[in-house]
Amino acid sequence: MNKRQRVILSAVLLAVAAVPVFGQGNGLSGINDATSMVTSYFEPGVKLIYAIGAVVGLIGGVKVYSKFSSGDPDTSKTAASWFGACIFLIVAATILSSFFL
Repeated sequence: MNKRQRVILSAVLLAVAAVPVFGQGNGLSGINDATSMVTSYFEPGVKLIYAIGAVVGLIGGVKVYSKFSSGDPDTSKTAASWFGACIFLIVAATILSSFFL
């Protein structure tokens, strides 16, 4: 090999070795941005779950009242399932918000 070929080969090897250094980027910043985006969506999601729980509670209350008024013997089972669904939605939203935030 002559001197010119060595210089060219050294320059190419140096350029190839330097490419991964420039490609590293700021990964930590990207992860932090993604985390802040996900946590910013979480509070409105919890409020949405509370709103769904309120609607389910109102509908279930009307359903239990209509069964009670008509004298249906299955009223206690309906009331228990309605109450359990409301409690589940409230507890699930509270636990999710405390767990992820």
